[in-house]
Amino acid sequence: QVQLLESGGGSVQAGGSLRLSCVASGNTYGVNCMAWFRQAPGKERAGVASIYTGDGVAYYADSVKGRFTISYDDAENTVYLQMDSLKPEDTAMYYCAAEAGLDIGTMWKINAADFGYWGQGTQVTVSS
Repeated sequence: QVQLLESGGGSVQAGGSLRLSCVASGNTYGVNCMAWFRQAPGKERAGVASIYTGDGVAYYADSVKGRFTISYDDAENTVYLQMDSLKPEDTAMYYCAAEAGLDIGTMWKINAADFGYWGQGTQVTVSS
């Protein structure tokens, strides 16, 4: 089992920044992909960004390209999501996810169904 613990959420004004962190613990051997998803009230969970832990190749949803950056620290088993130029529409619960042995050819989809390990989420609220 892999446990994921997110932190870093909060409330900011539009145009501000936040940095989310997610620490992976437990049996992390074989985990090769980590990702961030978000879910706003009344909406489905949507992929934000994913990263291949082997070489750092990352993929982003169109809505966050150029504003968000995902990164991975192998020594700390931690994935980060740097969020800049935040907009009110970024308001959501943000979830960290991980998977072992994921086909890296499918990572670009950032599909929730591909991930078996999930954190509890951290709230991000952006006011206008």
